[in-house]
Amino acid sequence: MPDNKQFPALIRELPAFAGPFDAHELAADNCRVLFASYPPGTRIEVHTHPTENCGVITRGELILLVDDEEQRYGPGDWYHLPANQPHAARFEVATAEIEFWFDAAAPATPD
Repeated sequence: MPDNKQFPALIRELPAFAGPFDAHELAADNCRVLFASYPPGTRIEVHTHPTENCGVITRGELILLVDDEEQRYGPGDWYHLPANQPHAARFEVATAEIEFWFDAAAPATPD
């Protein structure tokens, strides 16, 4: 079970994410919602997702590498990654975020 003490108890009681980092997962149609935490020094090598992803940093800093350009995101900052976009991430300090992984095939909703 992930050790995400920065999240409320209701979030910490959600099922653990079966991935390469600590997170709790909330089930939603066409979207996976992850409450993730990364200890200092975490590195995630270049990879892709079949999902369109966005997230907001709640603590610490995400250093995201896309197309050989490094971007830094701190608390309150949102990021977006299109489906199949190669990227890498690193976390120099303890970091937490809420991630949304949308199915690339999810139907558009009317405004």
